[in-house]
Amino acid sequence: MSDKKRTIDVDFFRQLDRFTFMVRKKVSTAYAGSRRSIHSGKGLDTIGYREYNEGDELKSVDWKAYARSEKLYVRQFEEDKSLTTHILLDASKSMDYGEGDITKFEYATMLAAGFAYLVTKDNDRFAVSTFSDEIDISRARRGRKHLLRTIGRLENLKLGGKTGIDEITTQYQKAISSRSLVIIISDLLDDFKAIESAIYRFSYHDLILMQVLDPTERDLTIHGHSRLVDLETQVKIDTYISESFKEEYREQLEAHINRISDVCGKVRAEFYTFTTDIPIFDAFMNTISRRRL
Repeated sequence: MSDKKRTIDVDFFRQLDRFTFMVRKKVSTAYAGSRRSIHSGKGLDTIGYREYNEGDELKSVDWKAYARSEKLYVRQFEEDKSLTTHILLDASKSMDYGEGDITKFEYATMLAAGFAYLVTKDNDRFAVSTFSDEIDISRARRGRKHLLRTIGRLENLKLGGKTGIDEITTQYQKAISSRSLVIIISDLLDDFKAIESAIYRFSYHDLILMQVLDPTERDLTIHGHSRLVDLETQVKIDTYISESFKEEYREQLEAHINRISDVCGKVRAEFYTFTTDIPIFDAFMNTISRRRL
């Protein structure tokens, strides 16, 4: 468990700038322009209606529909623009684990901040919301001030609770009013059925799942008499880690990862697994280079 203050060094963004320059054409294609999304405005074709949400412009309200139903509905229009990016970051207690120099949450935070930075450079909107068994929903905004506030919030966030990806994605789905880019960053050490439900729930969107594991979780490097502690429940188990035990563990973890990958493939979502010993820019390069055009 990490007690040190989490920080994202300014040099991280300088390196990310250089990284962005190297793959600018790919990034631009993947994250900006040539996208279709739902947006309220004038002079565009109406393609549907949705219920009024706080913050919607009153000029988009269909008052004729209100007169008929006494409910507020907003006209939706189709417009060429970049997708809003929604990043869901796992802040459960299990993400506070790390045997090396960095915890899973610190690594996941750099991934989230990196993608938010790329979106900010194109002046597009993003939200980074954190979740465990509850979710702290952040409103999508654009600009460097929003990015800096987001980073400050993540640096001081206290982790806690259990991962509840099924319940929180049900809640978050209601906060997305148009087709978006959704990035879920988690260790995904949750019940497979819950993860599967979350994937299908966001299958309408451009969806990316990023799994972050500590190397010791991926390969189970410990051996002999050991005490295992569940960070989310604090349950302790004293056991003997034999070679056969480690082999069975690896097989079950790989089966879990493969099942997630198979579901993502069915709905054309992208799925990546990274361990925290992989350089962060290698993770970015791997993600960007595989983005569908």
